[in-house]
Amino acid sequence: MHNDNWDDLRFVIAVAETGSVSQAARRLGVNHATVLRRVSDFERRHGAAVFEKTTRGYRVLNDKRDVIKAAKSAESAMETVGQLAGGHFGELSGKTRVTSTDTFSQMVLPGIVGDLQRTSDGLFIELISSNAHLDLAAHRIDVAVRPSVELATDLEGEVVAILGFAVYTSDTATTNWLGLSGPLGRSVAGRWMAENIDRNQIVAASDSFFVLRELAASGCGNAVLPCIMGDCDTRLQRNDAAAPHFEVPIWVASHVDVSQSARSRSLRGAFAGALAEMAETLHG
Repeated sequence: MHNDNWDDLRFVIAVAETGSVSQAARRLGVNHATVLRRVSDFERRHGAAVFEKTTRGYRVLNDKRDVIKAAKSAESAMETVGQLAGGHFGELSGKTRVTSTDTFSQMVLPGIVGDLQRTSDGLFIELISSNAHLDLAAHRIDVAVRPSVELATDLEGEVVAILGFAVYTSDTATTNWLGLSGPLGRSVAGRWMAENIDRNQIVAASDSFFVLRELAASGCGNAVLPCIMGDCDTRLQRNDAAAPHFEVPIWVASHVDVSQSARSRSLRGAFAGALAEMAETLHG
């Protein structure tokens, strides 16, 4: 294992996000040479370059994109450790609006909300379930918990875990499939199905994984489901041969206008810390 200086991750992440050493230096409040040195130290310790210098700035090498994802997760985890150690999460209070998908709102977040309320006086959480990406500013939402390949430009947050997906069915002999519609159709799994599954094999569809689970359990066909949903359902069998194991980052985010406030950072940290503890289960 490498003997890492965790602080170097801040410099690597800043260059990856800005695409510029100068902009990264301004963001971190250091000089240009310091950024170059810290990034170089990181690359030297790991024996491989992370960035390619182009005429337009610094670009993350294609085979190092997962390094940046992991670095962001590590940075978030370290911040969470500091906040937990300082007891900052216990100081949360007031009304908080949190939005997430129907899967997370029913299967993941209720336990986290319960834990937060037991350790925080006067904390009122309104959980808004929607598979559509809501306008956080317009709906006065404090925190969004979203499985998504990337974050919308008006949001700022961290990847805290990875959500795994697999194919589940009640009949492994079936060649029928259940389609993903609405926002789910634009997901990683939805795009894979559009490219690999014959439309004539798709016998039904839904914009909700809960509905797809019930259709699959009723014998209608193969369904791509989050592993946290399919693995615990005794009516279903996992069919890993039918499709790749899909993975989607789980973001905890806030609107950019409020993301740096102490309250926003504490709220995100509380949810991030709880989700990080569930990382293995979420990945499937």
